[in-house]
Amino acid sequence: MPEKITIVQVGGNIESALKGDYQINVQAILSEAWQQTLKSRLAINLGLLFSFILGVLVSYIVSSYFGGIAEVIKNPEATMLLNIVVTIAIWPFIAGVEMMGVLHAVGMKTDVKTTFAFLKRASWVIICTLFTSVLTNLGFQLFIIPGIFLVVTLSLTVPLVIEKKMSPMRAIILSVQSLRFKFLSLFSLYFILFMSLIVLLLPIVLLIESSFIPLGIMIFLFGISFLAPLFYNVKGIVYREVFGISLATNNVVGNDLNSHSDLSEESSEKNSEKIKEKFNSDPDDTFSA
Repeated sequence: MPEKITIVQVGGNIESALKGDYQINVQAILSEAWQQTLKSRLAINLGLLFSFILGVLVSYIVSSYFGGIAEVIKNPEATMLLNIVVTIAIWPFIAGVEMMGVLHAVGMKTDVKTTFAFLKRASWVIICTLFTSVLTNLGFQLFIIPGIFLVVTLSLTVPLVIEKKMSPMRAIILSVQSLRFKFLSLFSLYFILFMSLIVLLLPIVLLIESSFIPLGIMIFLFGISFLAPLFYNVKGIVYREVFGISLATNNVVGNDLNSHSDLSEESSEKNSEKIKEKFNSDPDDTFSA
């Protein structure tokens, strides 16, 4: 007898998001994200490590064409080209890491293979990332406040492109329209994470001219192995709270935000695969909405 698959909406929805009808509880989000991080940081760290290594390799190859990284730094056009190439190379995989946070927010299990699970949306992810980078850079060049505003309000564009299958421009517009209502709460949330990164960098700064610099680096790497997954889990929870997540499941799952934590391990794995299949059900997303 075939399984009966039910589609339920967990969290918010687009209609309520456009009205600002959602809550951002900074303490509750950080607490939930920390619990998720303690259970799921390995997959995110491996995905980020792969993306970092790929970015380094691409940077080395491209900079070699211009005569080395030192020459690239001296040449603004070469620097811009390098940034574009690295963005194109790594963001389809960073998008997979972002989706790990979204999946964790509804109780789904992930592994390093999730990094490669959404490559069918790669073209739109790349275009979206390039657009948001241009917009935020323009914002910082005009004045720092518009730049900060755009960094915060554009932070959920990539999950919208993948989970809601939106075009880049639609995702950008929706993200700004929706997140502007809770800008201060979201800014506070991201500011706490940013200050945590600064604290992690302090041992390196303080010990950089001493023989204890390896200790400073070890402290930083240990701390970032928690902070980086925490960041993506926070984004996943915020996405769930604002836009909601359509969950394909053969379980009876209510609309209550805590219901996703009651899924069994076996059911979680099955439902995770169904969600990935749903996100990738289009045969090709290249230049399609």
